[in-house]
Amino acid sequence: MHGFGFDTLALLTAVGLAGPLLASLPRLRIPAIVGELIAGLVLGKTGFGVVDDANPTFQLFANIGFALVMFVVGTHVPVRDPKIRSAVPMALARAVLVGAVASALGVGLAAEFGTGHAALYAVLIASSSAAMTLPMIDALRLHGPQVLSVTAQIAIANAACIVLLPWAIDFRRAPTAALGGLVITGCAVVIFALLRAGDRRGWRQRMHDYSEKQRFALELRINLLVLFGLSSLAVSADVSIMLAGFVLGLVIAMVGEPRRLARQLFGITEGFFSPLFFVWLGASLQVRELGSHPKLILLGVGLGLGGVLAHCTARLFGQPLTLAVMSATQLGVAVAAATIGTEEHVLSPGEPSALMFGALLTIVGTSIAGTLAARGRTAENADTPVKTGKSTQAG
Repeated sequence: MHGFGFDTLALLTAVGLAGPLLASLPRLRIPAIVGELIAGLVLGKTGFGVVDDANPTFQLFANIGFALVMFVVGTHVPVRDPKIRSAVPMALARAVLVGAVASALGVGLAAEFGTGHAALYAVLIASSSAAMTLPMIDALRLHGPQVLSVTAQIAIANAACIVLLPWAIDFRRAPTAALGGLVITGCAVVIFALLRAGDRRGWRQRMHDYSEKQRFALELRINLLVLFGLSSLAVSADVSIMLAGFVLGLVIAMVGEPRRLARQLFGITEGFFSPLFFVWLGASLQVRELGSHPKLILLGVGLGLGGVLAHCTARLFGQPLTLAVMSATQLGVAVAAATIGTEEHVLSPGEPSALMFGALLTIVGTSIAGTLAARGRTAENADTPVKTGKSTQAG
């Protein structure tokens, strides 16, 4: 099935349900993304070759999904939370420490495996997935100063690594990537200024009320217009659409994302484009190459365990071990690295699969750490005596 019609769309939508099915297993806490990647592996190069990841239409849909995923990641960064500001100094110190350890580990892994990608490995090891970990923290109802600090740390690491990734993948393109990144960032600043001006004059609220009354979804339309425009500019400037999606998400987070827009974005992204993107990513990976290059399996193990080890050094600054492990998730940056590396052919055969394998190991660690953190919170609550006043007691 190498064409791309409604039959292919139906198939991709159906296999994308593998993510929610696996995520429905409460004890395992498997992220939906893992199921979608597995479905892609089965259908693509690694499996039965049912779908062609090189199909232009499939790639276009996947790129739209990639841009939307990074957009949503940007909106998850809690830049408006005033409590985050007090946690920034310690979070920044921890992120710098993790980055230093990650740089050493990246150099060591690149030397050991002879890939020459020390900078890429360092960025991967130092990264934290805001899109994965922050919703998990909310779902587990973790709170307190340490949670605020790790939230700020994840946001800092996520933003820094996404900006550094294109240069780390191919340093020869650093000047071009830097110029393109400045152009995208400049456009984002202009968009932020326009949105703030519209807020102050009440234009945004009037448009919101009118759109809600008429059911025009104008906010969604305008955000998609700006996202696709920035993505087009990124492609023209030889910059990954990852950056376009992420900076626009940050802009929306700074201005304040309307709940209606958040629901609409959740529907269009999580309901279709995000699963399709991760199925495409799984289909584009050639995991069989790991069998031909057994050392790459060890590379994946090194990246995954290295990420957990580097983030655990934050324990030196008093961070609880469970939160340190939860901050080690590499997923967002690893997905971007595998996607960009595959599209630009700068990674060796099997290396993208090794990157994703390492990311999956960090997801396992995050799931275990999240479960332990939630149990610790439950035990702490159970040990806290509940004071009940007479007025609240049932007679």
